[in-house]
This record gives sequence, structure tokens and C-alpha cells, in this order.
Amino acid sequence: MLARIAAIAFNTYREAVRARVLHGLFGLALATAGYALVVGAFAGRARLRVVSDLGAASISIYGIIVAIVLGATSLYRELELKTIFPILARPLYRGEYLVGKFFGTLLTLLVFVAADTGALLLALAPLSGRAAWPGVAIGLGSVAALVLLSWKLPRFRTALPIPWALLLLGAGVLLSGAAPDDRRVLLGSAALTLLEVGIVSALATLFSAFSSPFLTAVFTFGVFVVGRSADVLANLPLRLFGEGVRFLGGVASRVVPNLMVYAPERPLLTGEAAGASLGAYLGLASLHALGWIAGLLAAASLIFRRRDFL
Repeated sequence: MLARIAAIAFNTYREAVRARVLHGLFGLALATAGYALVVGAFAGRARLRVVSDLGAASISIYGIIVAIVLGATSLYRELELKTIFPILARPLYRGEYLVGKFFGTLLTLLVFVAADTGALLLALAPLSGRAAWPGVAIGLGSVAALVLLSWKLPRFRTALPIPWALLLLGAGVLLSGAAPDDRRVLLGSAALTLLEVGIVSALATLFSAFSSPFLTAVFTFGVFVVGRSADVLANLPLRLFGEGVRFLGGVASRVVPNLMVYAPERPLLTGEAAGASLGAYLGLASLHALGWIAGLLAAASLIFRRRDFL
């Protein structure tokens, strides 16, 4: 079973890596990192905080966009090209196929978030007092090496971004050591973003099991907005909204994942919050995400198993 799921997952990852929309979104993420550097240059002593906060926000925003786009289109592309029929004709359960698609999307998001975070950490390094040339050399050199290896080894072209992103992240962690608080903000935000996009991808997988790409994207984005507003909906002022709206807000905040868990305050990420540990918080957030992902994938598998493609 695991081998079948892994095969579907890596095939989904390869298709996603070839998608031009993913390249465009990664380009926008890098442009946003450059924008954060420009804004930070005018922030004086607060430039490190500005870059890390804007960078953390961009990691979350682009991660969510990629999760929604890939989750809404991955399964539909298989149906449109009719490649799903020979796949399901093999000894493969529909639930295994759907879980494999989810993990393939999650692997793509891992590479995206790791590369984006690594680029931001490399950009953070010269602002903390280090020389700029090591970060520039590693960034441009790694990209050149990736292009060269992709040309020389076309068979491994889609697999090469995985070690490249991890190496870029590792280099960024090492070079940004002079700014430990801001490094913790970016790394903590990246970890929480991975958990959040895991839930969003599971939501998109659930909706794509019975809906079109457009409706899947709309439904997923709607649940994301409600989830990011769960704390507000649970505490609507009675005087302003009345008992009925307050009740509906409370119900909505309980039936959707509370995604505010993955957007904590900065003091928690830097370790300055009294009586709170980032490690413990990440552990609880991971359990919260795993519970929702397992439930959503189970529901998606049940729906997909009964779907008629004719």
C-alpha cells in the first residue's frame, strides 16, 4: 500500500513541478522578499523585524495560494486528460490514489516553503551585519548548479529541486545566525505554514473529490477565510450582531479548522512570551493539523469511492 501511495505522490509532485503557475508564484514570492528588503532599508533599526515579519507573512500567503491552486487542479487534470482510468484499473484503491495525490501536493509545498524560507534567510544575513557576498554567491551558485544539473541529468530534473531547496534552507539558517530572533520567526512561521497548508490541501482534496476546480477553489478559500477568523467569530459582540448571528458565528468557528493556531503572535515565535514554549506549541499545532488532515482525507476517500466518472 505504501509503495502505491508513494508512486502516486511522486508522480503528482513531478506534474506540479512542471506547472508554469508554480514557477510564477515562486517568482512572486522572491519578488516579495525583495520588496521586504526595500521596505526594511527605510526602517532604520527595525529593519530586521520588518523583513522577518513581511517574509513570514509572504511565506504563509503564497503557501496558501499554491495549496489551493494545486489542490483544485491536480485531480481535475487527471480526469480531463483521462489518465486516471488506466491508473484506477490497476490494483489500487481509490482512497490510496487520493491520499497519494495529497502527499504529492504536500511534497511540492514543502519544497516551495523551504526554498522561499531559505531565500529570505539569505536575504536576512547581510542585514544582521554579515558580508553580503556569501549569501549572493550561495543563492546564484545554487540556482546555476540546479539549472546545469537539470540540463545534464534530465531524468532527475523534477527530483533535483528537493535537495536544492533543503540545501538553500540550511545555508540560510547558518548565515543568519547573527539574527537569532528573526531567524526563529521565519523558521517558526515556515513550520506552522506547512501545517496550515496541509489542512488547506486536505480541504481542497475533499472538495475536488466531488466538485469542479472553480468550486473547489472557492469552497477551500471560503473555509480558509472562516478558519482564519474563527477566534473572532466565536466572540462576536452580542450588542452589535444579536443572538442569532452570534450563535451562527460560534457554530462556524467550531465546524471548521481554527487556522488562527498557525498565525501566532511574534513574541511566541521569538521565545519572549511568558509561560509559553515554541516547541510545545508546535507539537500541539502538529496534533491539531494531523487530526484535521486525517479526518478530511477519510471523508474525501469515502466520497471519491462512490464517485461515478461516466
